[in-house]
Amino acid sequence: MSRIGKKPVAIPSGVTADIANGILTVKGPKGSLTLGLREEISYTVEGDTIVVKPANATKAARAFWGMQRTLVSNLITGVTEGYTKTLEITGVGYRANAQGTNLKLQLGYSHDVDFPVPAGIEIKTPDNTTVHISGIDKQKVGQVAAEIRRWRKPEPYKGKGIKYRGEFIFRKEGKKK
Repeated sequence: MSRIGKKPVAIPSGVTADIANGILTVKGPKGSLTLGLREEISYTVEGDTIVVKPANATKAARAFWGMQRTLVSNLITGVTEGYTKTLEITGVGYRANAQGTNLKLQLGYSHDVDFPVPAGIEIKTPDNTTVHISGIDKQKVGQVAAEIRRWRKPEPYKGKGIKYRGEFIFRKEGKKK
């Protein structure tokens, strides 16, 4: 069984990491992100790597170890490459259009849905049925994608709704006579 926590997180060139007052700050070409550090975990910056280890031998420290290492890795990836989620809209008359700081969705309701785009997130609509959500914070990108998808989840009979690109929708057979 491999332990993800044992692998140090590499810091690429152009990225700086600093630990001060219980906060890890990572700065890179796309921006800056911070992470509040846990007392159960020991974080050290050694040259061009960040080493994450349990501070003691308690069960809680071992439970948080791998997750904290992954969160640190997500910070590094976010400030260097960023994260993107793509939503696909299926259905007759279902459309999306990015207008400034709002995303206008027409999803078969009697009214249009205006979704305000949060700070730090960029939304593009290359066509009426595709929405690209991008940003440097993985959690925020995923949360915005989930909130947009919540307006019209894909239904299993006709497949209409908003789905993630690559998501499989289990289709059901309709009523029989």
